[in-house]
Amino acid sequence: MGGMQKWEFSGRAFTEDEIVLIDGVTAAYPKLSQAELANTVCELIGWTQMNGKPKTVQCMHFLRRLEEDGVLKLPALNERVARSSAEKETAKDLAWIDTSEVCECGPIKLGIISPGEGLRQWRAYMSNYHSLGDPNVFGNQLRYTIKADNGRDLGCMLFSASSWSLMPRDEWIGWNSTDRDARRHLVVNHSRYLILPWVHVHNLASRALSMAARRIQGDWLEAFCYAPVLLETFVDPTLYRGTCYKAANWIYLGETKGRGRNDVDRERSLTRKAIFMYPLQRDFRAVLTGKKPYKTVEPHV
Repeated sequence: MGGMQKWEFSGRAFTEDEIVLIDGVTAAYPKLSQAELANTVCELIGWTQMNGKPKTVQCMHFLRRLEEDGVLKLPALNERVARSSAEKETAKDLAWIDTSEVCECGPIKLGIISPGEGLRQWRAYMSNYHSLGDPNVFGNQLRYTIKADNGRDLGCMLFSASSWSLMPRDEWIGWNSTDRDARRHLVVNHSRYLILPWVHVHNLASRALSMAARRIQGDWLEAFCYAPVLLETFVDPTLYRGTCYKAANWIYLGETKGRGRNDVDRERSLTRKAIFMYPLQRDFRAVLTGKKPYKTVEPHV
């Protein structure tokens, strides 16, 4: 492993000693599954979320990157992982979806999605009815289903990790690179939004957005032991006008440069997106620049 380079992945820099340790673990335990290896690595190097849980998904992807670069050799994917990947294929069978038109719905509610049948249905909706499909996201994330009072599904939402660096956002907040790296987790991205195509309820999208903004701090605190203070999202102006975000009082900041979240080499050319932000509390700037603390709770034991 001569000529070691500097490694960075998912916002974490890895030392040469850590890479050597990871290589040793994968060589010493060839019969572990990739998930078990990732959990072991997370425990050894202290790669955890704020709630104390290991960053298993991020670590699995990092291990695969190391394998692609010839640093180590991973065990083959086991059947359990293959089955979990195959679950997305259930999206092809859509007979269970009620596609009859909905023009009014009365009160609405948001349901948090957990692993199981609800997650499979959520992924089926996203895979088949969202223009960008079911995303593969890292880090903390919350999925919601928008439901009518009678239980009918109306749409889906995903909130996940924010952009690494976004100049209009960072300047608007007043962030320098140190503040951004220390408190980027306090900004959450509204990374998918879907109102099902047969649902035509006036103001539904902005109503659901406002409902999510009122409860996401509490939901995130419960799930991940800290409360975010700012939401961000990106809208493709070639497809949408961002009307629901404007109606829900999100703040327009300008446009992205069109490179995407993971384009560290600045090589991609994507559609420039409109940037919208939504503060979850009045003193969000003071929190994001370290002048005030953010809300946390002790991890569940």
